[in-house]
Amino acid sequence: MDDNKLQDERQRIDKWLWAARFFKTRGLAAKAVDGGRVRVNGEGAKPSRILKIGDELSVRVGEYEWVVEVKTLSRQRGPAAQAALLYAEREDSRARREAAQAQRKAQPHPAAGVKGRPTKRNRRLIHRFTDT
Repeated sequence: MDDNKLQDERQRIDKWLWAARFFKTRGLAAKAVDGGRVRVNGEGAKPSRILKIGDELSVRVGEYEWVVEVKTLSRQRGPAAQAALLYAEREDSRARREAAQAQRKAQPHPAAGVKGRPTKRNRRLIHRFTDT
């Protein structure tokens, strides 16, 4: 069997999310699972939850959400091309994500029209609004 595949076909969910490159660190993956942004087969999970091939994950990162099926497990984090082979994304999930990306690109940049640093008057208005 390939060295980076698990022999017992089981792996912790936080390790898998890290290896599949949904999160940059395993700690961030564990926080996301604890925070309820990752669901396994429609249920909440803990970072130590054992993941098996065939499980369906719903992963929310920022404003985007992936719904994927676990295809294989990996002992280590590899290149992005290798990580993409660990799962299969559902078509409706991909369509929603691409539509959200297109909508975001169509909107003007939040700082459009703002030039330079805020003036003293603008800073006072900002501080009054944010109560700091």
